[in-house]
Amino acid sequence: MHANTPKLPVRQLLILAICRFAEPIAVTSYLPYLPEMIESVGVPKAEVAQWAGLTTAVFSFAQAAMAVYWGTTSDRFGRKPIILLGLICTMVLSLAFGLSKSLPVLVGCRAMIGLMNGNVGIIRTMVAEMVQDKALQPRAFSVMPMVWTVGSVIGPAFGGSLARPAEKYPEIFGRSKFFREYPFVLPNIAAGIFFLVGITTGYLFLHETLAAKKGHRDSGLVLGQLLTRPCTRRCKTSIGRATDNERTPLLGGEQEIAKSPQDISRTITSRWRDILNPQSALILTAYASMSVHTMAYESLLPVFLHSPPQHFQDNLDVQLPFKFVGGFGMDSQEIGMYYTLTGIVGMVVQFYVFPACATRFGVLKCVKATSIAYPVLYLLTPYVALVPESMRSVTIFFLILIKLTAAIFNFPSLTILLTNSASSLSILGTLNGVATSVSAIGRAAGPAMLGPIFSLGVRAGYIIIPWWSLTCIAVISAIPVPWIVEGDGFQAQSTDELEPEPEESAAESHPAKHPGNQRRG
Repeated sequence: MHANTPKLPVRQLLILAICRFAEPIAVTSYLPYLPEMIESVGVPKAEVAQWAGLTTAVFSFAQAAMAVYWGTTSDRFGRKPIILLGLICTMVLSLAFGLSKSLPVLVGCRAMIGLMNGNVGIIRTMVAEMVQDKALQPRAFSVMPMVWTVGSVIGPAFGGSLARPAEKYPEIFGRSKFFREYPFVLPNIAAGIFFLVGITTGYLFLHETLAAKKGHRDSGLVLGQLLTRPCTRRCKTSIGRATDNERTPLLGGEQEIAKSPQDISRTITSRWRDILNPQSALILTAYASMSVHTMAYESLLPVFLHSPPQHFQDNLDVQLPFKFVGGFGMDSQEIGMYYTLTGIVGMVVQFYVFPACATRFGVLKCVKATSIAYPVLYLLTPYVALVPESMRSVTIFFLILIKLTAAIFNFPSLTILLTNSASSLSILGTLNGVATSVSAIGRAAGPAMLGPIFSLGVRAGYIIIPWWSLTCIAVISAIPVPWIVEGDGFQAQSTDELEPEPEESAAESHPAKHPGNQRRG
């Protein structure tokens, strides 16, 4: 392999992953116990689905309101400080959510978490700034979703097993007045530990990727270097000069990007027409519309699994195959177990299966395949209640796994397509802020619409109503997909300013015909 072949910045991606890790835990841990938590504040059982949807929706609406602001703020002040601020705010507000004793406080905490954290788009921007080579993008852009998958394994497990600890573990927590008074705070305390690890790691070791801020003094990095200096000296002695330093330009890039007057000037003068070019707008439309049905499904499935089962034999209220209402009567611990098991399998799919498929077939074909799979999945979901009891566990497992696999293929692929539709590296912070905002609107709209529809379907005796409504939304969301084109990326528009690509390097990485593939001597 050629010496100048681009490589993934493994250490910085790992540090960014550690920073990211606590957020999926905080976001997913409440899903298994949310129906019980809503019931505990006095909401009637018939309205639980409605309020579960609205609780999820306010978080996404709030995130949508602030995502572009956080993106543009990171373009001005740097990615690292905004990410650390978002982590701190999320940690504090998650604890407040766990301590909530009334519906307004519960909903308000979820809204504030959305307002104070725009890290989704900023982290995507950092990954894009670290990895500009198209051949490396499928694996690079699968790292943060894999972190989300791992967090979504631990999160529901924490939420399901640590909620109501005084009842589940009386020998340990039974005498604690605090945990009897606040039965849902322990999962958030556990998440807070991960937040502290992420904040500390990011402050000490995460490098800034915004070109305009790379030369500035970072007190956190200075402290991190002081703390790790003994280990660094030993490593240098044993390894010598064989290993690249983390600060070595990834694609001929760090120093080159920092000195590029074009990037600096475009940061100042970029306009919305540069950000929302036709392809970017089309991808954002697909991203938002797919967020509607995927998040609605995520919010409805725990309610469906928690709903009491219905007896189908000799029941006058049941008229198969359309009129029936079936649930499984699961508690939060059982629901969390299913999410954990499927998440473990999802980790393998995320880091091995998706990059291989994306490399072989292309990310656009992955999006097209999932846009077909979603409607079929939603159409069949309510009929899981009719499966014989001996097969229900396996059926529910594969139901959740198929949905997870579709999301693993869909959203990283859309993120890569969006990144490569950008006209300049300097606008990625704002573009990803817009992406976070529109997807948050979709994630808010889905649960907000489908929660009441779910309650209506249960009252009417037709559990298929919310799921088939999701099917219709999924079909509509697939409409923009045939018009999406896989772009060459922002680098292709700057080739006239750069040296010709060496033939040997081009032969080794044909899909990535970008100036970033060059190492300058």
